[in-house]
Amino acid sequence: MSGILAGKRILVTGVLTEASIAFQAAKVAQEEGAEVILTGFGRLSLVERISRRLPKPAPVIELDVTNQEHLDALEGRVREHLGEDASLDGVVHSIAFGPQGVFNFLGAEWDDVATAVHVSAFSLKSLTMACLPLMEQRGGSVVGLTFDAQTAWPKYDWMGVAKAALESTSRYLARDLGAKNIRCNLISAGPLGSMAAKSIPGFSELADVWNHRAPIGWELSDPEPAGRGIVALLSDFFPRTTGEIVHVDGGVHMMGA
Repeated sequence: MSGILAGKRILVTGVLTEASIAFQAAKVAQEEGAEVILTGFGRLSLVERISRRLPKPAPVIELDVTNQEHLDALEGRVREHLGEDASLDGVVHSIAFGPQGVFNFLGAEWDDVATAVHVSAFSLKSLTMACLPLMEQRGGSVVGLTFDAQTAWPKYDWMGVAKAALESTSRYLARDLGAKNIRCNLISAGPLGSMAAKSIPGFSELADVWNHRAPIGWELSDPEPAGRGIVALLSDFFPRTTGEIVHVDGGVHMMGA
């Protein structure tokens, strides 16, 4: 099969519905020639059902990125599907979560903030290290998803802080894994009407910024542009790009007041 990911093997986390960026990344990756494995947590039957809507049904591995036993077992679980001598060429980190308390910046409790940082930021390091034995021989690309942490957004509160931690984590991973020819980059996507968005109080107020400030326009219902951005960074078209944040947000990030 031809395509910019022809012959590559990609692990994609965070697929929950067809409206998710992770689903679009997996779909486009398959269309571009990759073999894809998905991970899911909690609602595994839903992930398995959604996986059958991909161009080619993909196997699903259970993975809680806060569970060290799951992380320790990931290499073996991947090899069950790809073969004992298999390697991974790419990993997509599309995992974020914050308890409702994190959306009240001044009133948030540490336990809630710690959960948000663990799941949304530290997990990029945990996932990457769990996949390292599958990547270090040939090198590869790790791509995560962020929501631009350069500014303070309405309603986003401690999740914005967690995303800032994610962006810094990506840079340090890029620094430490460059010698193994492993790149680590992020896509900074605009808001989408996904299941994750529904958990953010006041999401419509946050998303409304894009209605007025995106010079090239932005569709809340279209995750494909961000999915394509992920696939581009997974490909060999960016062989010396690492520690980067690529904005797929309609241009909002560069607009002044």
